[in-house]
Amino acid sequence: MVVQAIGDETMPTDVITAPNCEDEFDPALLSVDEALAKITQAITPLMTVEQLPLRTALGRILASDLHAPADVPNHTNSAMDGYALRAADLEPNTPLTVIGTAWAGKPHVGAVANGQCVRIMTGAVMPEHADTVVMQEQVALLDDKIRVAPDQKKGQHVRHAGEDLAAGELALKAGQRLAPAALGLIASLGIAEVPVFRRPRVAFLSNGDELRSIGQPLNPGEVYDSNRYTLHGLLQRAGMDIVDLGVVPDDRAQLRSAFLSAANSADVLITSAGASVGDADFIKDILDEVGEVSFWKIAMKPGRPLAFGRVGDALFFGLPGNPVSVMVTFYQFVLPALRRLSGETPVLSLRLTARTTNRVRKRPGRTEFQRGVLTQTPAGELEVSVTGEQGSGILSSMSEANCFILLSADCDGVAPGQSVLVEPFAGLI
Repeated sequence: MVVQAIGDETMPTDVITAPNCEDEFDPALLSVDEALAKITQAITPLMTVEQLPLRTALGRILASDLHAPADVPNHTNSAMDGYALRAADLEPNTPLTVIGTAWAGKPHVGAVANGQCVRIMTGAVMPEHADTVVMQEQVALLDDKIRVAPDQKKGQHVRHAGEDLAAGELALKAGQRLAPAALGLIASLGIAEVPVFRRPRVAFLSNGDELRSIGQPLNPGEVYDSNRYTLHGLLQRAGMDIVDLGVVPDDRAQLRSAFLSAANSADVLITSAGASVGDADFIKDILDEVGEVSFWKIAMKPGRPLAFGRVGDALFFGLPGNPVSVMVTFYQFVLPALRRLSGETPVLSLRLTARTTNRVRKRPGRTEFQRGVLTQTPAGELEVSVTGEQGSGILSSMSEANCFILLSADCDGVAPGQSVLVEPFAGLI
């Protein structure tokens, strides 16, 4: 090694650099897929079941299969306002006598004979022997008789009993997230309460002496803590039970105490910042003392310094401190983990192919999640453009974006007009 004398001391002239976040390739880093696999293997879904009124079950995970207790619909009925008749009487210009009216909730009493019909409303029970409905716009009415327009079909505009669900048929599977349509389906079965898995309890904190809460004055070098607000919004949209632990300074004892407290009351602990290799980044050391670390560096950009492990029985995610990195790592790693912990059946995020409208710059070595704006041309083609500077501290790049542009580790950039894989934000939660 070449050295240079300075006074009575000697110093090396060559600086030996350690692996760092600027490196595009480090063989010691986990790939994105490897990290996801490790997280998945480490999670056991929560199995505690709660019984909830249907109106409060939106977004919850169904804990057991639901079967139809009866046919849905429970009677054969009309899908249109019109006239119920026998298909044998569909000959054009054949007069049919109207013998009554069938209302929704008030059926017509009596059977329909040849040459007869019944005025019927949408949802009304089909009269006996009637098997076809002609909508009122296809009928000429004169006094108590009608004539039917040509080209009508046997069985048209009739909804049969059990057409949606037959009695005993599987209606919804356990592990399904209950969307508004699912709530309506459950209501159609006459079920007032549903079994759901309890929501994971997620505690989160920000770490750093430089962080201040909104409303406090800023001294030189201090910044407002945006990550807690971002995480709160992400966790709220994910349907978690949230515990905000606030800002914890760069103090080993305080961080250790916060970790142990969270581990006693939460299923998951999330931190932002402190997962890197700086002198004041204590999280990895604390995990070595009171928990365990599965990994803490991933071959991705942004978001390389991501720690994953446990504190007691609680899962631990140590997210980077930069705002964009927080969101990227949450969407790609934390959200799938929370869904699995919730008991939700695995759901692949929506990914589409779009044509780039500008050059996408990248060097090989790491998977990148660049921020983009996905649009559709008048011809129906999908196009995507990058939202300007892609630095991990530029939160506006996320605010302006509506998708991630996914670039594989071996990609060395994309020319305008080429196709890329995109992941719309709307498909993530």
